[in-house]
Amino acid sequence: MARYDEKEILLNASKYYEPLRKLRDVKFISHYETPMLNHPDVADRAFLATERYIWKYGDRFYNLAYDYYGDQNLWWIIAWYNGYPTEAEIENGSVLEIPLNLEQITRALGV
Repeated sequence: MARYDEKEILLNASKYYEPLRKLRDVKFISHYETPMLNHPDVADRAFLATERYIWKYGDRFYNLAYDYYGDQNLWWIIAWYNGYPTEAEIENGSVLEIPLNLEQITRALGV
């Protein structure tokens, strides 16, 4: 259930990556196609079970993902759902909503 499941691997030979290709002595840089995620609207959110979490000093998305989902690699679900690209954007005392049902939230996100 990773963001990149079923995404195509692209071989990139663009000029932008030329310094990196030279450094690595390769002809192409391979990377995943960018996933397109939805932002759940009010109607989607109304049907999702969530738990409120108050952000505190030292918190990390990957630790929350492990605590709630048993998989630290699902940190991006909590980040995307709450609209925070990184932990640095969150102030202590901020209230986050943690989606509890992985099947429902991944469907709402379009994964």
